[in-house]
Amino acid sequence: MAAWFVPLSPVLEAYGYGGLRSYAFATSALAALVTPLLFGAIADRHASPVAVLRWASIGSALTSTLATQAIAAHWPATAVLTLIQVQALFATPTWSLLTSIALAGLREPTREFGPVRAFGTFGWIGGCLLISAIGADASTRAGFTAAVGWLAVAATSWAIPTIPPPPTQGGQSIRQRLGLDALGLLRRPEYRVLFLTAGLAAIPLAAFYPFAPAHLRDLEFKHTSAWMSLAQATEILAMFSLASWLGRWGTKRILGAGLAFAVLRYVLLATDQPFALLPGIALHGFAFTLFFVTAPICLNQSIDPAWRTRAQALLSLATQGVGNLVGYLGTGAWLAICTSADGTRWSLFWGGLALLVAVVLGYFQAAFRDRPTLPGSTQR
Repeated sequence: MAAWFVPLSPVLEAYGYGGLRSYAFATSALAALVTPLLFGAIADRHASPVAVLRWASIGSALTSTLATQAIAAHWPATAVLTLIQVQALFATPTWSLLTSIALAGLREPTREFGPVRAFGTFGWIGGCLLISAIGADASTRAGFTAAVGWLAVAATSWAIPTIPPPPTQGGQSIRQRLGLDALGLLRRPEYRVLFLTAGLAAIPLAAFYPFAPAHLRDLEFKHTSAWMSLAQATEILAMFSLASWLGRWGTKRILGAGLAFAVLRYVLLATDQPFALLPGIALHGFAFTLFFVTAPICLNQSIDPAWRTRAQALLSLATQGVGNLVGYLGTGAWLAICTSADGTRWSLFWGGLALLVAVVLGYFQAAFRDRPTLPGSTQR
C-alpha cells in the first residue's frame, strides 16, 4: 500500500498527469463507497474472509501493473484514471478484511490488536524507505514494486487459518447480499456519532499524503517518501502503548486525544517552517492511531460476530469512502484557492484544515457516549 499510495502524487506529476492528482486519490474513496460493504457481506456470509483477501490482493497486483504501465506509456489521462480506479476497487476492501481477520484471531483484542496492527505500520515504513532507496519517489518503479508486494500478501494469506463464515438462516435479499443491511447499525445514536465523526475526521486527513510531500519539496527536502515515514515511526510507538492507554483513559478520551493531535499536527504544518514541518508529520502517527485504530476496537468490543466484518466495512465506507471522497476533492479545491502564481500559501491551507478538525473535535466531545452497544450486540 505504501509503495503505491505515498509516491502516487509525485509520480503523476513527473509523468505529466499532475491535474489528475486529486481525482486519482479520490478513486479509493469511490471504491470504498461500494466494495467494503460488498466484500464484507461475502466474507460474513459466503466465503472465508481469508480467501476474499487473497483474491482481492491478486486483483490488486494485476491492476497495479496495468495502471503503472499506462502511466509509463503516457496513455490518455482518462485511461490512466480508469485503471487507477479499477485498482482501487480491488485494493480498498483489503484493509477492513484484514482488520476483521486479525480481530477474529485475538483472545483479547483490546490488549493485543495494537501490537498486531503495528506490523502494518512496519510494512508501511518499509515501503516508504524501499521506494526512496531505489530512487522511485517519482518513478513508475514504485507502482511495479507495489504489484510485487500485493502478490506477497496473496502468498502469505495461505498461512492464515481459514475463518469460515457464520451460518445463515433462510434466503437473503438483494440488500443483504450487497451488505446494505449494515446501514441498520446507524439506528443507534451512539454509533451514528462514531461513524459521523470518523467520516468528518477523514476529510482533513485526506490532505496529508497528497499534499505534505509537495510541501516538503517546496521547503527543499529530498527523498520525500522517506521523510513521510516519520508518521509511521510514531504510529508504532502509539500502537504498542494503545492497550495501556485504553485501560487507563477509556475509549472516549483516546478518540478525543487522537483528534486533538490531528489539530496540533496541522497547526505545526501551518507554520510553513522546516523545524515545525517534521514534528507535524510525526504527530500524524498519534492522530491516526488514537482515533482510526481505536475506532475498530470500539466496534469489535460490542458487535455480534456475525456482523463484525460488515461493521468494519461500514467504518471503512464512512472514512475511506465518504470522508476521503469529500476530502480528496475538497482539499484539492482548497489547495487551488490557496495557490497563486507566487506559489502555495501553505499556512492558509493547513490552518484551514486545523480549524476543521477542531470543529469535529468539539462535536465529538459533545455528542459521543463511551462504550455504546450495537444492534445484534451480545451486550443487552
